[in-house]
Amino acid sequence: MISAASLPLMVAATMAALPGNARALSSDVVISAVYGGGGNSGAVFKNDYIELANLTGNPINVSGWSVQYASAAGAVFQMTNLTGSIPAHGRYLIQQAAGAGGSVSLPTPDALGTIPMSATSGVVALVTAQIPLVGCGISCSTAPNVKDLVGYGATANVETLAAPGLTNSTAAARSGSLTDTDNNSADFSSGVPKVTNSAGTTVSAGDSPDPGDPTPGSVRIHDIQGSGRISPIVGQSVTNVPGIVTAVRVTGNSRGFWFQDPSVDADPLSSEGLFVFTGSTSPTVVIGDSVLVSGRVTEYRPAAGAQALTELGGTINVIKLSGGNPLPAAVPVALPDAFTKSGALEAQPIEPSSYVLDWLEIHEGMRVTLAEDTRLISAVNTQYSELWVTLKPGQNPTPRGGSVYKGYDDPNSGRLMIVALNGAPAANVGSTLAAGTTGPLDYQSFGGYVVQATQLGTITEGGLKRQKVLPPKKQGDLSVATYNVENLAATNPDAKFARLAEGVVTSLGKPDILALEEIQDNNGATNNGVVAADETLAKFIAAIQAAGGPTYAWRSINPNNGTDGGEPGGNIRQVFLFNPARVTFVDRAGGDADTAVSVVRERPTSNQISLSVSPGRIDPTSDAWTSSRKPLVGEFLYDGNKQLFVIANHFNSKGGDYPLTAAVQPPVRGSEVQRLKQATEVRDFVQDLSDKSAGRARVVVLGDLNDYQFSPAIQTITGNGTLLKTLIDTLPADERYSYLFDGNSQVLDHILISPAIKGYSYGVVHINAEFSDRASDHDPQIVRILTGCGSDPLPTRCLPGSPVVDE
Repeated sequence: MISAASLPLMVAATMAALPGNARALSSDVVISAVYGGGGNSGAVFKNDYIELANLTGNPINVSGWSVQYASAAGAVFQMTNLTGSIPAHGRYLIQQAAGAGGSVSLPTPDALGTIPMSATSGVVALVTAQIPLVGCGISCSTAPNVKDLVGYGATANVETLAAPGLTNSTAAARSGSLTDTDNNSADFSSGVPKVTNSAGTTVSAGDSPDPGDPTPGSVRIHDIQGSGRISPIVGQSVTNVPGIVTAVRVTGNSRGFWFQDPSVDADPLSSEGLFVFTGSTSPTVVIGDSVLVSGRVTEYRPAAGAQALTELGGTINVIKLSGGNPLPAAVPVALPDAFTKSGALEAQPIEPSSYVLDWLEIHEGMRVTLAEDTRLISAVNTQYSELWVTLKPGQNPTPRGGSVYKGYDDPNSGRLMIVALNGAPAANVGSTLAAGTTGPLDYQSFGGYVVQATQLGTITEGGLKRQKVLPPKKQGDLSVATYNVENLAATNPDAKFARLAEGVVTSLGKPDILALEEIQDNNGATNNGVVAADETLAKFIAAIQAAGGPTYAWRSINPNNGTDGGEPGGNIRQVFLFNPARVTFVDRAGGDADTAVSVVRERPTSNQISLSVSPGRIDPTSDAWTSSRKPLVGEFLYDGNKQLFVIANHFNSKGGDYPLTAAVQPPVRGSEVQRLKQATEVRDFVQDLSDKSAGRARVVVLGDLNDYQFSPAIQTITGNGTLLKTLIDTLPADERYSYLFDGNSQVLDHILISPAIKGYSYGVVHINAEFSDRASDHDPQIVRILTGCGSDPLPTRCLPGSPVVDE
């Protein structure tokens, strides 16, 4: 923090007339604002800041970048390192040093620095490396790795000409459409400091609310909401907005209350309800209070790519006029047929009679009610009192009561999320929620639009049963299963091991080979360098024995510490459990975290193949597996020395994908890029198995592939169905799911088989995803490779079928 008085006037006079050189234009990330007066005399903000903007429609990772600052005449740059990403068309906030004054905090910063910037003149550079700029003189805009540079005030280290000089109460902000012309003077203007972080929270240094006189102000809630998705007065402070409190949230870090104006305006597109954000402070109002609220109009974007929630934030002042008032009438939820239109929703007119997302938007913050009985399409999450229902009961129903997700173009428009503010009882998919659930309509990071229910209808359990597999019909049949056991560590309670073991023994019928995903190291999330999982596996195998199962043996490869993603410290990996009384694991020494397995011909002209190491990992140093699990490959023998290759996978998650309710439609699936690379790696390995064995290799590829059966990743790994068969596609369309997310019954887990496997039976065993009380969030699945199926045509018993039944 450097005040205006501390800048030498001689330097200011000397530097002002010296132009700098322009650099290449930045078309993706630019410096959008700088402010150095934070905490100085007369400042509203407590801190200096630098803001970046992403000009593109995709997130941009800035990990490894830095922002650097030098004084107007300085040759030494101070550096703040950056991490994370800037959302598509979003901002990124770097908080710098604080002064002794100021009254308003910046929104939550994306990066923290300690640089005391000058309030009047200085140089800020955005650098795509974390190496301090040195030796660039007054031409730093053209130095290597400099993405963008802003010189403000009396400095010659600029792009063409300097941006305006600043004061304790003004910031430099990029003008208009954020275009970079490489002329700081043309690109930046000075004005009231106003800043936005990557979550979309905007704070302005405009006038703070004045408690004033308990008289309603001139602005109403519908004026704040406007007739579009973004408030027409975003960033402005409003005083004494009247309304009735309709709901209160007193937990978490997003506390606050909803209030609604009982006087409806003539515009059907403007909502009469609004959320008031009080942060981690619980509001003192109660439902039925008549209040006047002052604060700053903010558009809060709860996640990358999400729509914005219009709310009041900043310094909140509430005047209570009276209590016990009747609440505004709740609007019955009536969703149109189509889910959404395409393109940037915030730039288009709202059409509530045509699109679900538009109908929900115009009722944002208002009391709504479910006027009819509805069906639960998710289990109740009792920890968070969350559930999903469908308002369109005939829309893609599963036989067990869910809503199956069949394609990107059909997200099931009848889904609606409910959070019961007063708690919700356990209940499973297919249960009935009686009419009467009522509360304000919110928008949040998980689920998008959600009814924050102050009143929850009665839930009647639907009687859903867990499933199990039938016994094999022939002794030589081989059973192979996959099960994501959700971060299993030796430190977990014995009860979790017992529940999972019951699933292996009773529900899966003691499979001969079991591929496990999300086995953690021996001390779980404790991040102390431990990578071994032998204690976790010994405890699980003992639990399986206690439940009546076999004494499984296991094979796996410990990952390098902290390299395979998942819960920090957990070092998750895939593991093979196998019953040595039924199958033989072929051990071939040399497999470790960094050694790539390969396919070996026994003789140059032979079709007999083996693995170079077993167990082994597929190309573990490839960037396809950065911060992700590497595939585990094992060679097995069964039924008289028949050879089987099994590849256990856990592809990268969908974290970072934009939600189904995203502001730009269709949503960006950013995580798909890495899964396509991973799918290509596994496909190429399977292709090598096939080519070197002349198509005779029996191969099972299975695990949590984290993608749908219709996704590009699955089409890639299977060679569009020519290299591997996707077994989930052999089930009826309404039974294709192993996981539930946002009310959609969907596929993430897979078993894929090579053409050399002729006879099989296959099924998903529903024991977890549809139930409130569950051992994991995934359902396991199983394939039986049937013996005596080498002839053509296949015997009747070799034809595909499911071994799964209800318990």
